[in-house]
Amino acid sequence: MFVCICVYLSVCVSLQEAELAARILLDQGQTHSVETPYGSVTFTVYGTPKPKRPAIFTYHDVGLNYKSCFQPLFQFGDMQEIIQNFVRVHVDAPGMEEGAPVFPLGYQYPSLDQLADMIPCILQYLNFSTIIGVGVGAGAYILSRYALNHPDTVEGLVLINIDPNAKGWMDWAAHKLTGLTSSIPEMILGHLFSQEELSGNSELIQKYRNIITHAPNLENIELYWNSYNNRRDLNFERGSEITLKCPVMLVVGDQAPHEDAVVECNSKLDPTQTSFLKMADSGGQPQLTQPGKLTEAFKYFLQGMGYMASSCMTRLSRSRTASLTSAASIDGNRSRSRTLSQSSESGTLSSGPPGHTMEVSC
Repeated sequence: MFVCICVYLSVCVSLQEAELAARILLDQGQTHSVETPYGSVTFTVYGTPKPKRPAIFTYHDVGLNYKSCFQPLFQFGDMQEIIQNFVRVHVDAPGMEEGAPVFPLGYQYPSLDQLADMIPCILQYLNFSTIIGVGVGAGAYILSRYALNHPDTVEGLVLINIDPNAKGWMDWAAHKLTGLTSSIPEMILGHLFSQEELSGNSELIQKYRNIITHAPNLENIELYWNSYNNRRDLNFERGSEITLKCPVMLVVGDQAPHEDAVVECNSKLDPTQTSFLKMADSGGQPQLTQPGKLTEAFKYFLQGMGYMASSCMTRLSRSRTASLTSAASIDGNRSRSRTLSQSSESGTLSSGPPGHTMEVSC
């Protein structure tokens, strides 16, 4: 009898050790690659799937990978409450993952539409049915294109610095002229950060200038950059069938290079489904410079979708607010949304007829 008990305890200890090892492995992330009709794509999964909950699915901007784009946000202290409730999938665009070999000369890099068409292969591999997408710049465009094509699989979108428009002739002329006088790294930095940030040459700017300038896969980055500049117009139109059917939170920093594009995008989406967040003192990359404010806004967004009803709010809830009705009341109805504007003391910035509005000064 004593021997049986010892064996039983030994098995329990072994199981606990195995579970601990598995949890540590998941905390570090598990990296996978799948073949798609447009080439191989690499992604990293953190956490375990939660019953009846979508995966948080991220896609990064040009010049970055998932770590350099999203690590400051998802490692932020208040974000831990969110990531404990959702499995995360961080996608690296082809050739952008750490240690990626340089593509051979003449390689045809996928278009942004084709990159969006890779996503079903990832979800099928993971056996995930729905996602909440979080995209920045080119990644925001890719997730939007995917949502247009597969609306039933997208429960919500957080789109930072999205420009849904194709380049016009004037944009092309300016781009070509800039290309004659600026290097690829400098053009990409001008896409990521405001001119004020670049002129200030802060420690953050120096860090990302070094990352991009000395990237061993700079040739691959240039291919992704070219695909972004050759994007098609998403053709959003308020009241038409070509629109995002899920709740959307549009985010842009003050003085960001894409502020006008995000404002225009907001004017074309369903105001009852769309929140607009302009972040003060955040420059071109809010997820890097203001992870706390963005985390808090993300919590409100998830609550509006019926998730995390008991979440503890810290930053925005202590701020001066004009209305917290739509953000704080939870009834499980995921069709609701609101217009949320976080800017300076001058007030809100929104386009089109708003849903509920929350003014916040932080």
